[in-house]
Amino acid sequence: MNIQIRKPLPSREDGEGSVQVKMDPSMQIETARVFAVYGKGGIGKSTTSSNLSVAFSKLGKRVLQIGCDPKHDSTFTLTKRLVPTVIDVLESVDFHAEELRVDDFVYEGFNGVMCVEAGGPPAGTGCGGYVVGQTVKLLKEHHLLEDTDVVIFDVLGDVVCGGFAAPLQHAERALIVTANDFDSIFAMNRIVAAIEAKAKNYQVRVGGVIANRSAQTDEIDRFNEAVGLKRVAHLPDLDAIRRSRLKKRTLFEMDEAPEVKAVQDEYVRLAETLLASDEELTPTPMKDREIFDFLGFD
Repeated sequence: MNIQIRKPLPSREDGEGSVQVKMDPSMQIETARVFAVYGKGGIGKSTTSSNLSVAFSKLGKRVLQIGCDPKHDSTFTLTKRLVPTVIDVLESVDFHAEELRVDDFVYEGFNGVMCVEAGGPPAGTGCGGYVVGQTVKLLKEHHLLEDTDVVIFDVLGDVVCGGFAAPLQHAERALIVTANDFDSIFAMNRIVAAIEAKAKNYQVRVGGVIANRSAQTDEIDRFNEAVGLKRVAHLPDLDAIRRSRLKKRTLFEMDEAPEVKAVQDEYVRLAETLLASDEELTPTPMKDREIFDFLGFD
């Protein structure tokens, strides 16, 4: 197995737009490939993350998926239930983290994928970045990241503050899930801007765009060409994908109809591509008014 030792973090302050949450350099994830999955709310990030986690595991990798949403539903197709969150278990011991055991917050899912739900503060209070930081701290203290090849952060909705962008401080590549429509591409542009801000002081770069729930990709591809992005996968709008969530299953556990097998193969191909490639994209996001005019569909 090729272990990539990541370079030390720069000593500068965090970048503009993310000053609310700063990462402790000792919490850097050093020995795993780390991906953060972003996209518009409801676009299918959790479905994408869970199936990509399984695809990595099918390639023999030890995988850890971290859900970063107060709904804590990122991993339920892997574990078949809503597992307790890191915040839940910390609260149960009055935030004395030393009292926790690994099996209090890490759960094994389908095909050996390890699952953690970071959770989040109550609505209107606290910061999601703190929760991400505490989760990584626990994983480091229990030496779980030393035995992991791939880490996937599944991040809630659109990036609107430094807290939601906190996983970008740990990731080396950000993947953006989008559909072939105005709202999804508009959100993708905002996410690119957040990654650009983080990239000033952290090692994260855009790893590619995943077209999801889309028969066509023409508008995605047009936008990608304009700003310097690249589509790395295309997942169609299949009813089997919707049913897999209802059945609490990953696509790799569904009946292998030809169209389902094709999507499984696409996930495995994507996992292989991400493991083999060190390509980093440096797109230039559009201003809001500019993208509004650019996406003026007929």
